[in-house]
Amino acid sequence: MEQAETVGDLELSLGYVVKQVHAALRTAMDEVLRPLELTVPRYACLELLGQHPGLSNSELARHAFVTRQSMNLLLRRLQERGLPARPDQAPRGRALPTELTEDGQATLRKASIAVRAVEKQLFSPLSEEQQHRLREDLAARVDSSIAI
Repeated sequence: MEQAETVGDLELSLGYVVKQVHAALRTAMDEVLRPLELTVPRYACLELLGQHPGLSNSELARHAFVTRQSMNLLLRRLQERGLPARPDQAPRGRALPTELTEDGQATLRKASIAVRAVEKQLFSPLSEEQQHRLREDLAARVDSSIAI
């Protein structure tokens, strides 16, 4: 019978290092988004709507990695600020397509510039080629979706 391998030294664990990078990125994003009165999930929602206007609550939730219930609350908070708009009734079916208002577009632009600066700073020790390769390698892992 084959002996199961353990994680071992966390400092040598790729998963642990990826989590550390994620935590550093999230902390830095929180800091630059706070003055704009945004959280990372709220920013993600605005960015998704900026790039894909008309997404439904379910689609936004799936792409922002939150539950539909969380997205509903998140959208409500953003709507209170006048950043996205949804029709009162669905044009077809039940899904309410959401789009950014002019204020939403302006807020997104500021937030997107701030977040991009964070990414640039975090990954600046890597060359553009190394950054591209890292992104491609990680994306390949996401695309292959591990079955447990």
